[in-house]
Amino acid sequence: MQQTEKGTALTIAILTVSDTRTEETDTSGQYLAEVVGAAGHRLWEKKIVPDDIYQLRAQVSQWIAEQGVQVILTTGGTGFSGRDSTPEALAPLFDKQVEGFGELFRAISFEEIGSSTIQSRALAGIANNTLICCMPGSTGACRTAWENILREQLDSRHRPCNFVAHLKGRAQ
Repeated sequence: MQQTEKGTALTIAILTVSDTRTEETDTSGQYLAEVVGAAGHRLWEKKIVPDDIYQLRAQVSQWIAEQGVQVILTTGGTGFSGRDSTPEALAPLFDKQVEGFGELFRAISFEEIGSSTIQSRALAGIANNTLICCMPGSTGACRTAWENILREQLDSRHRPCNFVAHLKGRAQ
């Protein structure tokens, strides 16, 4: 893995889950791509897929199998509407669940949006030494997750621990 003045540069894929967003209207995916780059990481690919269990699973499975992808950030599909299916699509792919991600996201989000945070099914896991973090579709939710959780946990310099040591390209 490449070391920079900002720590270890990771390779990150971003997936927006939406039946309606386009590249022009995908503010959440655009936000994530910007902060990933600003933190010194490399963007592998950014895609938009419909909220469909099998299309989600297929895309994320492809990235999990790809030796170059170390982190997958998804935005959207974590609520309770009829088409929201990100947790059902991706949780079965996890080798290990990161229970604390959803718990911490909802605790932080409570300070911002109150009890409405209970309708977030944010989750994370590790599959084939790839960290997968699933966030709600709003840009505000992505900002909350990035600024309060992901920025530090994807920084090799963060102590006492971070996820970098558990990712592809590191001694396992």
